[in-house]
Amino acid sequence: MKLSLLFSIIFLVSGAALAQEKGLRAGAAAVDISPDVFPIELRSGKSNYVHDPLHVRAVAFQNGEGRAVIALMDAIGVDREMSDEAKAIVAERTGWKPEEMLVSGTHTHTAPKGGDTSPGRIAYEKKRKEGLIEAFTRAIESLEPASVGFASAEEPTEVFNRRWFLKEGTMDKNPLGGYDQVRTNAPRQNLLKPAGPTDPEICVVDVRTRKGRRPLGLIANWALHYVGGIPTVKEADGKVVGMASADYFGEFARVMPYRLGGNPPENFVAFMTNGAAGDINNIDFNSTRPPRAPFEQVQLVAAKAADTAWQAVKSIDTYDENPVVATRQRLVTLHYRVPTQAEIEKAMQLLELPRKEQAAIHERTGSVARNTVAFGGTENPGTEDVIVQAIRIGDQAIVSMPF
Repeated sequence: MKLSLLFSIIFLVSGAALAQEKGLRAGAAAVDISPDVFPIELRSGKSNYVHDPLHVRAVAFQNGEGRAVIALMDAIGVDREMSDEAKAIVAERTGWKPEEMLVSGTHTHTAPKGGDTSPGRIAYEKKRKEGLIEAFTRAIESLEPASVGFASAEEPTEVFNRRWFLKEGTMDKNPLGGYDQVRTNAPRQNLLKPAGPTDPEICVVDVRTRKGRRPLGLIANWALHYVGGIPTVKEADGKVVGMASADYFGEFARVMPYRLGGNPPENFVAFMTNGAAGDINNIDFNSTRPPRAPFEQVQLVAAKAADTAWQAVKSIDTYDENPVVATRQRLVTLHYRVPTQAEIEKAMQLLELPRKEQAAIHERTGSVARNTVAFGGTENPGTEDVIVQAIRIGDQAIVSMPF
């Protein structure tokens, strides 16, 4: 089975340890992977347009035998087969091990998606694989003496829990005709209370050259879904189509260099990774925003994130020139819930109904019922093997989550 993964990134603090002697070296790279063969397939449908560039960005670290390189791709998810192939090629070129390489997706919803064999899709898959290879390789080959600092600051005004408990009697039926405990993006008039918290912390890894402390790379992390509101194009036949975009992740990468000293530092690479944001989006259900121009909310959120990252950087007192760098990778078997026999039987009953009756229950009753039957088959093992990676830099840890 082909596995498509979005790797979220979580920053954790580990215990301090003795540093190695050789000193930190770091390198950074950014590669444009914007599609150039059209049409492409977006979630909104076919498109011939790119609003803003898509990139793969990478920062590499080495201290003695300890090595790690982290790449971020402007993509809704990162295909495991593709990333494994790219890592193998980089390993041949550089001598670095595949387990020393981590690639994460931003989860922008306006990057080209898979599922078709059109010329545009085939060309794009090739381009983003080559872009990942190039970003990894260039970051590794540009290593120079460096230092690293860590900090965090909070931006709570743009993160909101999107799952809600509803007022009694206002919960609609789910696609299988039952009732859920909470609902995602529910009508405002029905809201009772959020089903969980948010995480406003923006963590940063700030990498500087050892000589002159020139900004070299910055890795940030924030638990916030894509923002959306990307401009559309009205074509000659009146059809409105979407445009590819890196969303606020790309805009953060564009504006962050200016926060570090006016003119962007030469060859500096900044990127924002997507944290544990499954329940967190940018819709404030408790108030009404003024109307926004297309892309305006993306720019506002990115600017606030960059300001907060800048505040975190300004709070760093010490840069470590000799941190321990280490990586660990483990294949983990996860167990997930499969449909019960009662749910499968209910789904089969729903599929026997005419489409109009299915739609009267829920607009997605047919598709969810079909998936329930397929997912509950005896061939489904109820497990999935996933890769979990951990990277240590000094007394900090960066951990991937394959969801």
